Amino acid sequence: MTLTELCAWVASGQEPLELELLSIEGGIYLLQVRVGSAVHPIRTRTGQALQLRSVTHAREVLEDLPAPVPFYLAHCVVHTEMCGFDHGPQEPLRVPLALDSAW
Repeated sequence: MTLTELCAWVASGQEPLELELLSIEGGIYLLQVRVGSAVHPIRTRTGQALQLRSVTHAREVLEDLPAPVPFYLAHCVVHTEMCGFDHGPQEPLRVPLALDSAW
């Protein structure tokens, strides 16, 4: 899904969706859309994953969305990444964010 397709989806009022900014080690942020149980990465026009520099950069990119959408910052579980600690299913940490303000 591209940003243009995302804006059209939001404007059409189709199935509820959430935006998730995935924080990856090394200062990389990837934007993805959750529609039900499906996850769709946001891609550039050339098909590359859209890489963002920060939460502020994501807000700037998303400022033209035609309607409010739930927006979350997601971090992978650090124990699994750092220590290989994996006891049972673990979900990433998801922190709700506002699209319109840094504060």
